[in-house]
Amino acid sequence: MTSLPTQFAIRNSLTLGSRTSALAMWQSRHVMDALQAAWPGLECTIEPYVTQGDKTLDRPLPEIGGKGLFTLELENGLREGRIDLAVHSLKDLPVDDAPGLTLGAILGRADVRDVLVAKNGQTLDELPGGAVVGTSSLRRQAQLLALHPALTVRSIRGNVETRIHKALHGDYDATLLAGAGVTRLGLDANISQWLPLDVMLPAPGQGALAVQCRADDEPTLGLLAAIHNAKVAEAVRAERAFLASLGGGCSIPVGAYATVSGRAIHLSGLVAAVDGSRIILVEGRGTSALELGASLAETAKSQGALELIG
Repeated sequence: MTSLPTQFAIRNSLTLGSRTSALAMWQSRHVMDALQAAWPGLECTIEPYVTQGDKTLDRPLPEIGGKGLFTLELENGLREGRIDLAVHSLKDLPVDDAPGLTLGAILGRADVRDVLVAKNGQTLDELPGGAVVGTSSLRRQAQLLALHPALTVRSIRGNVETRIHKALHGDYDATLLAGAGVTRLGLDANISQWLPLDVMLPAPGQGALAVQCRADDEPTLGLLAAIHNAKVAEAVRAERAFLASLGGGCSIPVGAYATVSGRAIHLSGLVAAVDGSRIILVEGRGTSALELGASLAETAKSQGALELIG
């Protein structure tokens, strides 16, 4: 625990902006608790936001503009000074900082793997041909169809609880989700299978939380430094550099996962055809996250990655 910095003495409160879903509120409370543990006496409140992505549920996510639709209102709230922080799942954030904003902290990472939720607890190998699997992620769709081309993939929207309900009681036989979100909500009992990394490589940044703030807000950046996890930040920096060098869209069929040991970074990257007809896998080691991510992206491009992304 640390005393509030002297430059913060005239302002001892923060307002966090959060989407209204149970997972988003869990994430915001998690960051709030971490900040208050690090800075006793700091007062925090949460301001709820309903984003355009939350409102538009009748169309596939890539069709309406991708995951950036979940961040626009929060980013505007930051710029206008109505909130001081916005908490996001890092995998949902575009790779480029929004104008005037920056990532002030990356928090410790949960399990990065995806999970399957299926009726009767079936695994991927037990799903029959023609079974309908719900996902709005082109990355998940591509890897799923590469393994099981006889399955039917259909867009599914809604929060974690809604998608689980649709898989267990609706028009889907199964759905794929980030395991981190399922476990954070205490819904582990619904998981049929944790998917190994060699079956389903995660999205860049999956499992990590990011805290966004104004780039010129030095007092807030000073507070966030206390909860920043440098090792996780270096790993996700490599993953996001790989994605950025391929075009940067967080809805394109790209997966990446990095680990850090000492100064060494190991990165695995994937680019896939949406229909699963071709998968490009690359991996490498280095000491610079940005250089490693860019280098592996160039290797993937030399194998036709840009043609697959379209």
